[in-house]
Amino acid sequence: MTPYGAIRAVVGGREYSESQFNRAFDAKRQPGSAFKPIVYLAALEAGRTPESVRQDAPVRIGNWTPVNYDRKYRGPVTLDSALSKSLNTVAAQLVMEAGPDKVVETARRLGIGSKLKPNASISLGTSEVSLLELTASYAPLANGGEAIRPYIIRRITDLEGKVLYERGSPTPNQVINPRELGMMNAMMKNVVEKGTAKAARLKGHEVAGKTGTSQNSRDGLFIGYTANLVTGIWYGNDDSTPTKKVTGGSLPASSWQKYMAYAHQNLPAIPLPGYYEREPQIVSLPIPSNSI
Repeated sequence: MTPYGAIRAVVGGREYSESQFNRAFDAKRQPGSAFKPIVYLAALEAGRTPESVRQDAPVRIGNWTPVNYDRKYRGPVTLDSALSKSLNTVAAQLVMEAGPDKVVETARRLGIGSKLKPNASISLGTSEVSLLELTASYAPLANGGEAIRPYIIRRITDLEGKVLYERGSPTPNQVINPRELGMMNAMMKNVVEKGTAKAARLKGHEVAGKTGTSQNSRDGLFIGYTANLVTGIWYGNDDSTPTKKVTGGSLPASSWQKYMAYAHQNLPAIPLPGYYEREPQIVSLPIPSNSI
């Protein structure tokens, strides 16, 4: 879709003659870490920055202990690094800091209407959503912070050209403030440039996005965007059986790259909206001795 919600292409399944079920619109699946940008946005709105540091270490929330995909821990990390590496321990901490209810409210504001459970595990995308609404929730990051409603039909006319229906211009609704927009896009670009979505890099265009993999690789997703287009890709089996170890950074990201490279032919290279000047890092150095 365009950053303002005009849907340009939809693939609802492998073969329409075999199944008319539109998985892009109607299937509800776990988004995995593709839900984390919503968690991070809620945390930024609560005062955090990309340079805020959290411990990537074992954490226990009630009876739940989240672990990272590679089952490794890295110690102190910035939020920027934690998002690009998709660290589950840090995302879980941020949900509890911002509050699960605040994360759900943020998701609603961005356009997700599916039922979401306000608990700690929402940080790992355990509540099911449709690919359409998840993709649409990324659109404000691409358009400067405005909420959108996805649409396919713009105008309907009869045989004489009389307009029977025309989509009106929606009232602008700013749902991401400039401060958080700049920080989110700075971090989301690093997911592609340095993190789990390197396979989605697009020559000549700024790309941002997030990978997602649900438990046992039942779902693999990549939702990514430029200033021209927002695209979400999901791989999975209808019966929710595990895939052959598909992760968001593998087939979904590489498929996204091939599709978007073709779709961006002759499109201008436009920078993503928002600006963020990173905070200077303070490094402690030993005080030099006066002795020679």
